[in-house]
Amino acid sequence: MKIDIKDFEFTGDKKLDIKKSDTKIKDFYESEEDYNTLMAELHDKMDKYQSLMYAHDRYSMLLIFQASDAAGKDGTIKAVLSGVNPAGVEVHSFKRPSEQELAHDFMWRNTLKMPERGKLVIHNRSYYEETLVVKVHPEILTNYQKIPAEFTKDLDKVWEQRYEDINNYEKYLSRNGTVILKFYLNISKEVQAERLIERIQDPTKNWKFEEGDVKERDSWKKYQKAYEEMVNETASKNAPWYVVPADDKKNMRLIISSIILEKMKELKMEYPESTPERQAVLQGLIARINEQNLE
Repeated sequence: MKIDIKDFEFTGDKKLDIKKSDTKIKDFYESEEDYNTLMAELHDKMDKYQSLMYAHDRYSMLLIFQASDAAGKDGTIKAVLSGVNPAGVEVHSFKRPSEQELAHDFMWRNTLKMPERGKLVIHNRSYYEETLVVKVHPEILTNYQKIPAEFTKDLDKVWEQRYEDINNYEKYLSRNGTVILKFYLNISKEVQAERLIERIQDPTKNWKFEEGDVKERDSWKKYQKAYEEMVNETASKNAPWYVVPADDKKNMRLIISSIILEKMKELKMEYPESTPERQAVLQGLIARINEQNLE
């Protein structure tokens, strides 16, 4: 399997044309068995690098997932992290803002869940919802969010300033050792329809279905434009976007796992070195442990 992560990477040096972007590409696996083998290999390597990151205790990693409904965020996050030591991993899902969250700035709730050094943290949706759902439905901003009216009169300016604030915040995080990887799972309208219908028809998946998901499909073109602008306005070298074809879930998971692993490999990490004095103490402890066996 050879995946060139630059095929999916946006760092600000090129623009995303979402109408021309792939939602399905040639599979990187040959069969179900081959897929399972490849994922197992990726999990093993990711676990080793995550353990190293945890021990090194200097870097942290933030993974942001954004996508339309039924693109497979939850399942992908679960599949990608399977086999990785949970001690150094956290997953946070962000749904509709609560009253407490609306009483703060739009990035507050995400800021509370940023990764500690040594940890990998996933945000399932994020402050980018404020440039997606809120942009498609600006009445949320003017009717429900508690922002002074003088700051929301010019909506074009609101989005411009939010992109600027996000870019500055991510630059700040990067300068403090947080590696930021942002994934947009690019699903086609046709495959989304198939998955939504499956959720309706399968009683075990009914809980995933919300009537509002169908209504939101009426705004498909608006959302596509918002996703395109989101990537083009906030892609940077320190916080790249990866636009990943999402019509095939297995392929998508292989691509995302490969990106994470590749970025882990780039970090200058090492296990803490032991001193001669520390080694002498440890050898003494070994002797004591052996003595305890004889007591």
